[in-house]
Amino acid sequence: MLEKLTIRNVHPVERVIRVAIGVGILSLAFVGPETAWGYLGIIPILTGLAGTCPMYTACGKSACGTNKNA
Repeated sequence: MLEKLTIRNVHPVERVIRVAIGVGILSLAFVGPETAWGYLGIIPILTGLAGTCPMYTACGKSACGTNKNA
């Protein structure tokens, strides 16, 4: 079961985009409106760094060409 959750299913380009968007959203917690909603930026940062998306896994999708652990 754990192996199924750790499959890399996010393309490297998408990983960079996720981290950049996550940092942008997270910055809203410190500048701008300064609301707690900005902490939702942690989610795309973590999925980008880990290279796996739980929603992709639940749907059986992959942005990568193959479902390999690497």
